[in-house]
Amino acid sequence: MTSILFGGFAILAILGLPIAVVLGLTSVIALATATSIPLLVVPQRMFTAVSSFPLMAIPFFMIAGVLMEGGGISRRLINLANKIVGHLTGGLAMVAILTCMFFAAISGSGPATVAAIGGIMIPAMVSAGYDLGFSAAVMAAAGSIGVIIPPSIPMVTYGVVAGASIGSLFLGGLTSGLLVGLALMIPTYYIAKKRGYKGTGKFNFKEVLIAGKEAFWAILMPVIILGGIYGGIFTPTEAAAVAVVYGFIVGVFVYKELKFTDLGKLLANAAASTSIVMLIIAAASIFGWIMTSERIPDAVAQAFVSFSDSKIVILLLINLLLLIVGCFMETNAAIIILAPIFLPLVVKMGVDPIQFGLIMVVNTAIGMFTPPLGVNLFVACGQSNLSIERISKAIIPYIIAMVAAVLLITYIPAISMYLPNLMMK
Repeated sequence: MTSILFGGFAILAILGLPIAVVLGLTSVIALATATSIPLLVVPQRMFTAVSSFPLMAIPFFMIAGVLMEGGGISRRLINLANKIVGHLTGGLAMVAILTCMFFAAISGSGPATVAAIGGIMIPAMVSAGYDLGFSAAVMAAAGSIGVIIPPSIPMVTYGVVAGASIGSLFLGGLTSGLLVGLALMIPTYYIAKKRGYKGTGKFNFKEVLIAGKEAFWAILMPVIILGGIYGGIFTPTEAAAVAVVYGFIVGVFVYKELKFTDLGKLLANAAASTSIVMLIIAAASIFGWIMTSERIPDAVAQAFVSFSDSKIVILLLINLLLLIVGCFMETNAAIIILAPIFLPLVVKMGVDPIQFGLIMVVNTAIGMFTPPLGVNLFVACGQSNLSIERISKAIIPYIIAMVAAVLLITYIPAISMYLPNLMMK
């Protein structure tokens, strides 16, 4: 069974089939050839996997993201970021990263962040004399923050799979996302300094306040979400529904850039993105169920423990595996399959489930801008008309920076756990 499951997965993945098809088809083949279990169990378990109240947050956050994007949010956030960091060396690249951090607090999606911000920032950087490959690489890497700073769709997925508090994951994602943003700014600064990419204008606190006032309603959204959750006003799932209503009101009545005629297209885009994520979750659930039935998680855990009983070494090995898996597997699928394998092991070593969830999310976020699967990479390539080879070379410093951030989150629990622990007191 195990050889069929993983052998089939490897073959179908190499053939380039969508990850949901790979997971689902591999599971069906394994059940049909190695067991007497009726295949009717496949659709039953797939339906059960997505028939979950917490998972309703995913389509709501998707809709909220497209509504805020279509409501003129991107331009205002870019203007605010420009007033804050535009004067620094590599100003426009710094603006791109900071804007992605702002937009991450709205979208919850990496590719959506790259699409919304990259379409404006890549041409702006190139017009200012920045190398096209560097500009696209900055956007592809910074877009990964979209799944780290809350609201985060992979955090919702992990919360459901691991039975962890989604609200606590969101809080931990705030400090983790800030760390990742800072980590990405460091290589950006050195590359910009080496190539002579200068800032634009001078810092003016009054202009920052004016830009902040214009972007106020966009920045208020994560405050409402986290404040409502921890104020006991609504659950994370209900917070997602509130975000949809808020995004609609801001886009239509406050900024007045969201037209009723645009709603059909925006909702269709959200529905398409949601269906992809839900199909992956459903297919990954049946794959994970077969692994659990075959006691594969226990075997993997034993293998890790037999290799070393050191917490530092085991966490390093898990990080390495997550980095490799993230290059070949979609984030939500990786979380659904690997969280049940490693969570019991790391909990025994004293790692908080919230911290481990953030380790998984940040690790797999790196896969969003690394070949061959990197979805952010493909979005940035489409925006810049560059080949994967050209942008992949420019992305290397950002991979190193993200790996360093992951190691800090792994070995310094206070980074990710400070706010969750503070709220528990």
